[in-house]
Amino acid sequence: MILTVRSPGMLTTVQDLGRWGHQAIGVPVAGAMDPLALRAGNLALGNDPSAAALEITLIGPELECEGEGAVVVTGADLDARLNDACMPPNVVFLLKSGDRISFGGKGTGGARAWICFSGGIDTPLVMGSRSTYIRGGLGGYQGRALKKGDMISCGAPHILWKRTAGFELPRLTDFFPPADTTLRVMAGPQDDMFTREGMQTFLRSRYTVSAESDRMGCRLDGPKIEHSGEADILSDAIAHGAIQVPGHGLPIIMLADRQTTGGYPKIATVISADLPLLAQMLPGLSLNFRLVDLEEAVQAAREVFGRLEDIRILAAGYRSRPGRVNGPSPTAGRMRLTFEGRTWDVEWERDI
Repeated sequence: MILTVRSPGMLTTVQDLGRWGHQAIGVPVAGAMDPLALRAGNLALGNDPSAAALEITLIGPELECEGEGAVVVTGADLDARLNDACMPPNVVFLLKSGDRISFGGKGTGGARAWICFSGGIDTPLVMGSRSTYIRGGLGGYQGRALKKGDMISCGAPHILWKRTAGFELPRLTDFFPPADTTLRVMAGPQDDMFTREGMQTFLRSRYTVSAESDRMGCRLDGPKIEHSGEADILSDAIAHGAIQVPGHGLPIIMLADRQTTGGYPKIATVISADLPLLAQMLPGLSLNFRLVDLEEAVQAAREVFGRLEDIRILAAGYRSRPGRVNGPSPTAGRMRLTFEGRTWDVEWERDI
């Protein structure tokens, strides 16, 4: 299937799970702002969980399809439309030549959504990833956001892709931040570079998402955090969710397009299970932080990956359910199975 961009939207880029293994030479990871939403959409379609999709921000693109395939939109509800009819998020739809996908931009909240297609977006691999890193002009479609007239191919879909039609992802995959959000954090790695009062300010205050936030970092406005001495360190690695506090005292949460190293102390790090909340934060929303230990962070991560495993099992069962894609379900049949060089002729009958 080929997608033609009729309108690019505000910021539409190709993203997968990121360009891992190259930070030592200064290449950022990039990737989807919400890895959970990307994985969930791919599992619904029978794709590899790391397949590339289109990440959209606030105002989505208009796309015209050539060929057949399946699609599901995850993340925020940005009023997706299929040929001007409502296309609810988290539900798989089939596509045919001439179909158009568009977005109204008016939804139930959140900043970003991911359009996942059967077979995934098939742009060239750059250092093992299709993710777009705009600042470096790497990956995705010519290293940039999509423009009108771009044509993008999708890869080979799952053999049962037509049977994904109508599959609905469980509601547990929705992460839409309320007006006031609490993010769980683990202290450090440089929490000792802040005064006791500074740490209390960090944990007891509410902060507002700044309009200067982007895919690189979520900048926060609010009470200033006091350092115990200098506000600089020897540059070290930056993790997704790390919270830097420069000399001005205002925290910055590092996101998908973060730099590989940084010279500001990091007071804490948002746990991986809460990263989906950050992907949906709009300027003006407020948040605060709650300190957790390693045990709680690991348990939260296990719950997230447990949800993904549930989706994988549900989607596989849905694709392999009895019956045909169209028409009545058969009551009997015959098939030939070949496995590891051996062949069996199988007859079956369903008890109704």
